[in-house]
Amino acid sequence: MLDHTSVQKSTLHGHTYWVIPDGYIPPDSSGALESHESICVLNTGSEDATLEITIYFEDRDPLEEIRAKVPARRTKHIRTASLRSGEEAIPPGVPYAITVSSNVPVIVQYSRLDTTQPELALMSVMAYPLT
Repeated sequence: MLDHTSVQKSTLHGHTYWVIPDGYIPPDSSGALESHESICVLNTGSEDATLEITIYFEDRDPLEEIRAKVPARRTKHIRTASLRSGEEAIPPGVPYAITVSSNVPVIVQYSRLDTTQPELALMSVMAYPLT
């Protein structure tokens, strides 16, 4: 059994650069739930994480310098539809990819809720860490 008193409260876990190659905001929703995607970030350290997010497309320039904060020892779920680079946002129904850079190690998961039909689908995967 793990002795939790020996675990430091500011333990760092994760990586500082993550890649999510499959992004797609479903353009439609049905029922009470809205189709959406989220970047789920866990910061187990004692320092706030400053994220820089870049969105890549097949046929246009990336959306760059998108910033987000994740407080120390907290989690944050960032809906991709809320991300902005200036006035530009990710259009629904368009494939894209994401990179997430952080000033401190974090853990990144990616989730998509697709409610375009009554039999909704939920997908959740770990992002790919690079060091």
